[in-house]
Amino acid sequence: MPQIIATTEPFLFPGSRTGCLLIHGFTGTPKEMRWMGEYLAKQGLSVLGLRLAGHATRPDDMIRSRWTDWVASVEGGYHLLRGLADHMYMIGLSMGGALALLLSTRLDVKGVVVISTPIQIPHADWRLNYIGIFSRLRPYLPKGKFPPGYGWFDKDAWKEHISYPQNPVRSIAELDRLLAEMRAALPEVRVPVLLIHSQDDGYVLPENMDRLYSALTNVTDKTRLSVRGSGHVVTRDAARQQAFEAAAQFIDRLESSS
Repeated sequence: MPQIIATTEPFLFPGSRTGCLLIHGFTGTPKEMRWMGEYLAKQGLSVLGLRLAGHATRPDDMIRSRWTDWVASVEGGYHLLRGLADHMYMIGLSMGGALALLLSTRLDVKGVVVISTPIQIPHADWRLNYIGIFSRLRPYLPKGKFPPGYGWFDKDAWKEHISYPQNPVRSIAELDRLLAEMRAALPEVRVPVLLIHSQDDGYVLPENMDRLYSALTNVTDKTRLSVRGSGHVVTRDAARQQAFEAAAQFIDRLESSS
C-alpha cells in the first residue's frame, strides 16, 4: 500500500455551500496548493485539495499511472466536495490547470482558475517522438539543466517544497496525451476562466497563458493576470498572495452575480 509522504496529504476544509477543488501539478503534491486552500477557507469557502493518482508517494507509482487516472482523481474529488457545496469551482496549478479546463467540459462548475498551465509540451526534443521506447532505457529524466531551487524567489518556501526530484519519462508521454485532450476540449469550455502566470516562469513559459487565452474561443468571461517575482509554483512562491486574492475575487464576483 503506497504511503503518502508526510506533509503532502490531501486536505478538506468545510465551509459554505461554495466549493473550491484544488488540483496540484505534474510530479507535485497537495502541499503546493495548501496555502491557497487555507486562504480560501478563511474566506468561508469549502475547499478540497486532492491528490492525483501516483503522486506524493513514490515515483514508481506515477509511472504506473495514466492520464485517465488523473482525470478520475479529479472526478472523485469533485463528487466528494459536491456533498458539501452547491456551486463548484476548480483551481489548478500547471498540469492541474489542464485537468481543470478539460473537466469543466464534463462536470458542472461555475468557473475555473488555471495557474502556470502549459498548452503543450515543447516538441523540440526528438526523444518525445520515441518516448515509449526511451522510457524503457531511461525511466527518469532531470527536471531541467539548472540546479535545484533555481527560479524560486522565496528560498524558504522552496526548502519546504516537496515533489518528485525527477520526471518519470513514461509519465511525460501521459502528460502529452492529457494536454492533447485539453486542447481538443478548449472550444467546448464555456465557463468563466481566470488565467494566472508568472512572467518569471522559466519552466512553463508565460506565452502559454496567451495561447490558452486565445484558444478559449467560446469563453466570454476570461481574464489574464501576469505576476512577477515567482517561479513556476506560484502558489508557493513569493507572489502567491496576489494569486490567492485574485482567485478569491474571481469567485466572489461570480457568486455575487448569480
